[in-house]
Amino acid sequence: MALSQASIASSSSAFFAQTALDFKSRTSRAQTVAVPAKTVGVCKCVAASEKTEYKTQVNRNANMAKLQAGYLFPEIARRRNAHLQKHPDAKIIPLGIGDTTEPIPEYITSAMAKRALAMSTLEGYSGYGPEQGEKPLRVAIAKTFYGDLGIEEDDIFVSDGAKCDISRLQVLFGADKTISVQDPSYPAYVDSSVIMGQTGQYQKSVQKFGNIEYMRCTPDNGFFPDLSSTKRTDIIFFCSPNNPTGSAATREQLTQLVKFAKDNGSIIVYDSAYAMYMSDDNPRSIFEIPGAKDVALETSSFSKYAGFTGVRLGWTVVPKQLQYSDGFQVAKDFNRIVCTCFNGASTIVQAGGLACLQPEGLKAMHGVINFYKENTKIIMETFNSLGFNVYGGTNAPYVWVHFPGQSSWDVFGEILEKTHVVTTPGSGFGPGGEGFIRDQKL
Repeated sequence: MALSQASIASSSSAFFAQTALDFKSRTSRAQTVAVPAKTVGVCKCVAASEKTEYKTQVNRNANMAKLQAGYLFPEIARRRNAHLQKHPDAKIIPLGIGDTTEPIPEYITSAMAKRALAMSTLEGYSGYGPEQGEKPLRVAIAKTFYGDLGIEEDDIFVSDGAKCDISRLQVLFGADKTISVQDPSYPAYVDSSVIMGQTGQYQKSVQKFGNIEYMRCTPDNGFFPDLSSTKRTDIIFFCSPNNPTGSAATREQLTQLVKFAKDNGSIIVYDSAYAMYMSDDNPRSIFEIPGAKDVALETSSFSKYAGFTGVRLGWTVVPKQLQYSDGFQVAKDFNRIVCTCFNGASTIVQAGGLACLQPEGLKAMHGVINFYKENTKIIMETFNSLGFNVYGGTNAPYVWVHFPGQSSWDVFGEILEKTHVVTTPGSGFGPGGEGFIRDQKL
């Protein structure tokens, strides 16, 4: 369906509450300074020597050269800023980069402020903490999110966010591993794999990197891959509820995934960063599936629950049952990676995380999540009213809109130009995202 300027313009004014963003550009004005003249008897002109460019003898990491253009979200920001230069009075409606907008609940910030102030006292000061995270927070995460699933506090590694842990996990597994990803999927899985040297070259004709198994997820298969035609890989990255499609895997589907991993001797890296958005009776953790602790680990985050996108706090669960082919525990190696590459999450931020998991904090987080889900509902209704096929939105803050036969970046550009709305082009999440855009109003 071709975009209609009138229909989109009217829908944006009718359905989207514009956010007042003050993108003021500062310009510096050159000042004229009077300098006293100095009389010189003889003036000799000498040709200025040409500046030579110095280069080290260190070769560039060949894997970095494989990466295509810039990372998706900085590229969106670049195009948004270019649009603002062209239309300086435009009021941008940001539905693109998945950042949060609601303030962190005061109950949570008060806990961080209290911990910060205590750092100025002899009694309250603390230096380095445990790299794995403070015990009270690890206990609270285990109790709140994993209940009777057999996950213990020492299975949990507190971090500065799931995205950072994804890269640490790549270091853990090493360059010789093969990976599979949902297609479309969060680009950090693929990009970190490329940087690690796990992939071949980018194949422009199919928009894929060699040596990655892309598990196509479409409306036709309910956004769950056909595992019968999926090749075996060492590591399976799987996100549910999914970014970008907003779909959530059912209990039956995740049971199939765990069986597939067991049959192939693979490890699942399960990203549950949006589990608290779940409305349906679908699993919120991979560990709800029998046998998952033998083949899976799970990473998650406070970012989209408590507005911690800038504060930074997450965790990864590595069960003791998860072992390599030689019987060595994966958790022991991950502990070594964490201790080597990380000094632990900020103790002040961890105080905020602990507050999040108290009854009042949980209530506040659910209030923020419900607010975002209302925004998501408005976006869904808007695109549905325009006659588009819309997916997601029920179990995640993401809405996945189909524009058949059109380039995702072209749709992104047309919507931005005509309505000043920033979306995310689906092709940035893999070849399976071509012809879609992702929207959210966090």
